[in-house]
Amino acid sequence: MKQCDSFLSLVNSCHISIQLLSLLSLVFPAVSDVPLRQVCGNTGKYTANSTYESNLLALLPSLASIGSDQGFYEDTMGRVYDQVYGLVLCRGDTNASTCRSCLDLARQDVLQLCPYNMGATIFYNYCLLRYSNVDFLNSTDNSDAFYILDSQKTTEWDPFNKIMRELIDRIFDWAAYNSSRRFATGEGYFNLDDPMIYALAQCTPDLTGYQCYQCFRGMVPLTENVLWRRGGRVIGTRCNFEYEDLPFYEGKPMVQLASSDVGSIVPISPSSATPTGKKGSSDPTTTIVLSIVLPVIGSVLLLSTIYLYFQRRLTAKKMSGESRLFDLNGLKEATDNFSDANMLGEGGFGPVYKGALKDGQEIAVKRLSRTSGQGMLELRNEVVFVAKLQHRNLVRLLGCCLEEKEKLLVYEYLPNTSLDKFLFDPIKVQQLDWSRRYKIIQGISKGLLYLHEDSRLRIIHRDLKASNILLDGDMNPKISDFGLAKHFGVNETHGNTNRIAGTYGYMAPEYAIHGEFSTKSDAFSYGVLVLEIVTGQKNRGFQRGSKPADNLLSHVWKHWNEGRALELRDQSLSNRFIEEQMLRCIHIGLLCVQEDPTKRPNMASVVHMLSSDSSPLPTPSTPAFLNLSSMLNEGSSERSSENTGNPRMISVNGVSLSQMEPR
Repeated sequence: MKQCDSFLSLVNSCHISIQLLSLLSLVFPAVSDVPLRQVCGNTGKYTANSTYESNLLALLPSLASIGSDQGFYEDTMGRVYDQVYGLVLCRGDTNASTCRSCLDLARQDVLQLCPYNMGATIFYNYCLLRYSNVDFLNSTDNSDAFYILDSQKTTEWDPFNKIMRELIDRIFDWAAYNSSRRFATGEGYFNLDDPMIYALAQCTPDLTGYQCYQCFRGMVPLTENVLWRRGGRVIGTRCNFEYEDLPFYEGKPMVQLASSDVGSIVPISPSSATPTGKKGSSDPTTTIVLSIVLPVIGSVLLLSTIYLYFQRRLTAKKMSGESRLFDLNGLKEATDNFSDANMLGEGGFGPVYKGALKDGQEIAVKRLSRTSGQGMLELRNEVVFVAKLQHRNLVRLLGCCLEEKEKLLVYEYLPNTSLDKFLFDPIKVQQLDWSRRYKIIQGISKGLLYLHEDSRLRIIHRDLKASNILLDGDMNPKISDFGLAKHFGVNETHGNTNRIAGTYGYMAPEYAIHGEFSTKSDAFSYGVLVLEIVTGQKNRGFQRGSKPADNLLSHVWKHWNEGRALELRDQSLSNRFIEEQMLRCIHIGLLCVQEDPTKRPNMASVVHMLSSDSSPLPTPSTPAFLNLSSMLNEGSSERSSENTGNPRMISVNGVSLSQMEPR
């Protein structure tokens, strides 16, 4: 038990928690967004607007759609000289959603990475896609296989390789002869310091068992290149193999192997296969159950190993679209130890500091306040969502730091900070001429459209407001702060929560009152934001003369009905604006803040409305008039009763509050 006590002390000293491990396990899959390799074929080029291009553009969506349901699909499009042959394969443990996301990405990337090539193959963590003008669908050729190896060598060369060779041989057998999907997973145990190895093997399911096994055997020379590392893979169009020293696949292993089950192992080689492709003494249906494992020690070892694994992987290299772990001392140095002079602002999560890395890159570091109502859940949301979402109108997350009880998020630095710092400042507002405002309105709509419909995830932001719109050096808008965001499944359109979290003045009435949220509640927030950009007035706390209860929405609605909408413009604009554009923006804003959410346009419609000056717009109905006084009283009352179990938390001071429970 002394070993356990000392180890637990180590774990505690590193502040490792289940939440942290869960967070990191969600961060790392973002690497799958980056192609492992692309091979642009040498069978010729096609021309733009050609019949071959038309056939290819028709085939790729079909491959992604049907392939995501089945995990594997091959098809052709066209005739004779313009015929295109295509194939897609997803890793056998992925679900349809992950498969579809990967294939959708593949069909877009392959056209950009191999423009006008008549043949191309692209590989990702979870899928591959291949097309060609030459028929390869009936071929078992796997000559395009390549290997990737871990940079760290194993410290247990002999026992590691003995058990690895046996495990590989057994999962090759299992995938070829015991799975109609030609897929198998396995795990092996060899000592307490390095307790587990995990492996996966797969062929395209159109191969026979014998063809699959021979394909695996053909990979052996490449496999030999990776066995002496702590992780590696060999990937080809027809078959592939991967192993790691930590779990990486979903589900229980099909083959389990303990070191006590391995005797004198003969290294596998292409010539060792019998005519049937199976070893005479091996029974591929046998599952050898892991033995002599102490659950407590094993779980503690696993916690430590997972933490070290992600530290090693996430700090080893920075790939496009990949978040990484930052060193705390490095961030302290970059921000002058989080000095007040470098503070950019403060929100519900905590203060944000400007910094500069050693390579000169400027960064913004968001630091969790010890007294903040937001914590690991917001951190998880930010890392998981922002790391996987890539769009010019979304802020880019560079990584995070989780050391010494610190929780830090590191973003790209945007020199013009947030929209509210310009829009509601009597001096800086002069820099927001109409062309910049219109560009900001358009950019926000495109960012929301990406979140709602075009991204691999389906995201409801839930806290869209002026302070969460950041501006780069060219005043391009970038949506930020995904701490309250919700992820929807492909077929989901709305959700409900009994814990309200957001900012008063931007929340749709159905969300503020009943906890109902959807893309239409984001549309409401967008409409409020558009009207604020046009008028230069805040919806929250809007005052006009001696009528403090009169809000911005009712003020705009009155002017619209009286035909005086242009009088609403920010006075700093004077007469320097385009009337048609301004009227269209006000019109769209009113459509978005209608009380009935079914009448509000989706963001695809909004983007179209903004890009087309001639398309007619529907007539808006009455906006949602939320009474300021009653909402303030309700919010104050419920915040004071928070300890009694009342769940509602509404921010009335511009700061977002979130609940500390699973979303």
